[in-house]
Amino acid sequence: MTDPGHRLLDLLAAGASAEELARVPAADGLVRLAMRIRRTLDAHSRREAELAALFDTASDLARLRDLDAVLRSIVRRARMLLRVDVSYLSLNDAADGGTYMRVTDGSASALFQQLRLGMGEGLGGLVAQTARPYATADYPSDDRFDHTGPIDRAVGDEGLVAILGVPLALGETVIGVLYASDRRPRTFSPDEVALLSSFADHAAIAIDNARLLQESDAALEEVATANRTISAHHEAIARAQEAHDRLTALVLGGGDVPEVAAAVAEVLGGGIVVHDADGTELGRSGPGRADRSERAVAASRASGRAVTDGAGWLCAVLAGPELLGSISLTGRIDLDDADRRLFERASVVTALLLLLRRSAAEAEDRVRGELVTDLLTVPARDPVSLLDRGRRLGVDLGKAHVVLALRAEDVARVRLASVAARSATLAGVHAEGVVALVEADGHADPAVRPGDVASTMAARLGTLLGIPVSAGAAGPVSGPAAIAAAHREARDCLRALVALGRSGQGAAAEDLGFVGVLLGDRADVGGFVRSALGPVLDYDQRRGTRLEHTLRVYFANAGNLTRAKDELHVHVNTVAQRLERISALLGPGWQEPDQALELQLALRLHQLASAAPPPN
Repeated sequence: MTDPGHRLLDLLAAGASAEELARVPAADGLVRLAMRIRRTLDAHSRREAELAALFDTASDLARLRDLDAVLRSIVRRARMLLRVDVSYLSLNDAADGGTYMRVTDGSASALFQQLRLGMGEGLGGLVAQTARPYATADYPSDDRFDHTGPIDRAVGDEGLVAILGVPLALGETVIGVLYASDRRPRTFSPDEVALLSSFADHAAIAIDNARLLQESDAALEEVATANRTISAHHEAIARAQEAHDRLTALVLGGGDVPEVAAAVAEVLGGGIVVHDADGTELGRSGPGRADRSERAVAASRASGRAVTDGAGWLCAVLAGPELLGSISLTGRIDLDDADRRLFERASVVTALLLLLRRSAAEAEDRVRGELVTDLLTVPARDPVSLLDRGRRLGVDLGKAHVVLALRAEDVARVRLASVAARSATLAGVHAEGVVALVEADGHADPAVRPGDVASTMAARLGTLLGIPVSAGAAGPVSGPAAIAAAHREARDCLRALVALGRSGQGAAAEDLGFVGVLLGDRADVGGFVRSALGPVLDYDQRRGTRLEHTLRVYFANAGNLTRAKDELHVHVNTVAQRLERISALLGPGWQEPDQALELQLALRLHQLASAAPPPN
């Protein structure tokens, strides 16, 4: 028969359970010893399995790079290692000195998942504060911990009873707490506390490594982003420099505004419109509005930068503080910084172009101004030379021209002459005034009314300058001598307009009624008398009456019928009847001040003409 001691050893070697060992008939001492050996072997096996699981977990954590993935793996492995209902992890917040729930596994309570604990509060707060593990078999009734309302409500909402918490530490620094908990009372053994503590040490290193890797990746991404930004910046600078050089070469090579607009439109991929300081369009390329926003011009002028203008962009064209014009970009609602700077560079090049244009225009204006001065001052000295100088400037003084004398308040004469030159054949400053020649259709064509030309020019210049412009006109005439004479008449007409309170209008002598009779060498006295008294004179001639004489006596006696009838030697009723006939001939308004004045002047001129001796 086998010895009971050997039998127990065989069973132990075979891995028999404690129940099997208890059924062996042997001395109690031998059975108890065998069962103690069994428990020891079981404990070693369990410890070996736990350590293997711990090393596997540490190995898995070492392979993870993403911090969130590391945290989720830690709580999931902790739950598996200790075979608990819920595991979770809180991280310390250096800003407010507390610890907050970061990741949970097995949790069902939103209140619990959002829990924050102050240092020293509850089990977790105590672990975070002391850097020591704490365990409780029944947290709700354990008075070792500082119970707070929020913590107890969250723990109760999750239904937790037994809790084990161990510190996540890096050296002397606690970065958080790792927990294992059950929803029923449970006493955590020292081996379980040690196991979770060992896992927490590995977990803390994994968390730190993941943080470092995350920070390293973020730093590398920042470096990459910075490199991309620098590269894009260098490309933008190179592109802007290339565009600036191209535009500058175009301007210095004699390119005009439309050519510059086309080049800018090509570079920016939109429509370009260039306006001068008055809002007149100078050139365009591609689609775009003809008008511009004065508000946008003012904003860009004040800031020195391009500004949005409805569906596009606008940049003021400046020479120091002086506004030369504006450049508008359409078809590009969004404009990045690089293209915005390029657009602003285009405005600088446009300023250079407009300054060159102005310098050239000023030089030409000086030459044209000298021609105007010589033409009006000494037209008979060398008319052939004047005609030749005009041809070199593209002006044929042998053709018929309407001569205009221009005047505007609160604007420099040079400015007025420059704007007038856009609509005239020749314009310049002369004798404290501005003169413009507008070519007529045909040679001295009587169908061209100088008054109409003056009215059109006054309205156009008034719109361009934003202030009233007056224009006196004469002509059409051709040749230096006739132009000089017409200028004198136009100048007198301009003075008459101002004196009559008609500033801001344009007219010729024939448009001024009786005042025109007093102006110029070509005044039509007979025509004026006929226009004022024609019906009365014709009636007298047909009927042999003396209505013209009656009218003269009536005015001479200041409209007093009694004195008039005495001078006429007729009854007062006869005077009244004659005046009624005059009203029928001249119209009911003949006694109004303006027409009455014209009638009196016409009567005097007719009387003088009738008394003049016949020509030889």
